[in-house]
Formats: sequence, C-alpha cells, structure tokens
Amino acid sequence: MNQPTSSQPSQSDADLIAEVLEQTQEAAATPAEPSEPAVELSASNVDIQALQSELEQTKEQAAAHWDKAVRIQAEMENLKKRVQKDLDDERKYGLTKFAKELLTVVDSLELGLQAATGDNPELARLREGSELTLKQFEAVFAKFNIEAVNPLGQPFNPELHQAMAMQPASGAEPNTVLNVFQKGYVINGRLLRPAMVVVAKAEDKPADSIKIDEQA
Repeated sequence: MNQPTSSQPSQSDADLIAEVLEQTQEAAATPAEPSEPAVELSASNVDIQALQSELEQTKEQAAAHWDKAVRIQAEMENLKKRVQKDLDDERKYGLTKFAKELLTVVDSLELGLQAATGDNPELARLREGSELTLKQFEAVFAKFNIEAVNPLGQPFNPELHQAMAMQPASGAEPNTVLNVFQKGYVINGRLLRPAMVVVAKAEDKPADSIKIDEQA
C-alpha cells in the first residue's frame, strides 16, 4: 500500500520561504530612488523657464531698439525737411539784400520822371531814357518774382503798408489809402519793403451837430 502524503512543508520549502521573506523585508526597508524620467522632466522644466525669460528680455530689447530706430528716422526726416526749406528759402529770398539796393535806384528814376516835366527836348530825352530803364527793371523784377505794392484806394493792410499819416476825407471810406508816398515791394510773397501811405479816417463831427445830439 502507498504511504499517505504528509501536509507539513519540508525543510527545503521552509528555507525558501524564509529567504523570500527576508528579501521582501530588505526591499521594504530600502528607500526608493527617484526614477530617471522624473529627473529629466524636472531639468526640462527649468530649461523652458530659462528660455521663456530670455525670450521676454529679447522682446524688450527689440522693442527698445525699434523705438530708437523710429525716433532716429523721424529726426532724419525733420532734418531733411529743414535743409530743403533752407535751400528753398535761399533760392527764393537769396536776392533780398541785393533787391533792396535796386529799389533805391528805381525810386530815384521814378522821382526823376515826376520832376521831368515841360517841353524841353533834353527833358524829353531824359524821360524816355528813364522810362526805358524802368521797364528793364520791371522785367528783371518779374523774372525773380519781385512785385510792386501800390495800394492807392485800397483798404489799409498793416502787413504790407506803413501809415505815415491819417487825415479825414469826405469822399473815401475810413481806413482807405488816400496817397502813396513810396511804393512797397514783395519777393515771392514775402515783404521786401512796406508801402508808405496816408490813410483816411472818419471826419470829425461839427461842433453844432454835437450840441444838437446832446440836446436830443
């Protein structure tokens, strides 16, 4: 007959179980080391933050450089406009001083024509020569945009006229130019010399009319 199988573990099984338990206890007592992927992820996060910070600094520097470039460009444009304006003014008004000197010659010729009256042949030749010279001056003035200002009968304009006197005039509106002592001139629209004029003013009321107004 066969012998019944024993339910008790053998000595070898007991030794194996004891060894497994010992290894399990040692594993539980040993602290777990962080896994390699976690370390790599943390380092990656640090790198991203550094890159973001560097990117923000680069953006700020780029914006500052752009603003500076825009200001420099604006200053260059303004400088260019000023230089161009100076060149234009020099071209338009560079003859101002010389033109003023010529005006004295024109004034002398015009005064000479006014004085050269009569039937004397010599005076006639003088008038003819003076008139021809004045026409030549007028042609030169027209070439360089120099225009005469002769405001007789026109409203007084303080920007172009200089009032030498004021006098009442029954047939003229107040503030109207009654007489021109000396013509004025402009060069390219800019005043070269004001016209010397006499300006009309309102007539004074008679004393009798003042008394009547007071009684009324």
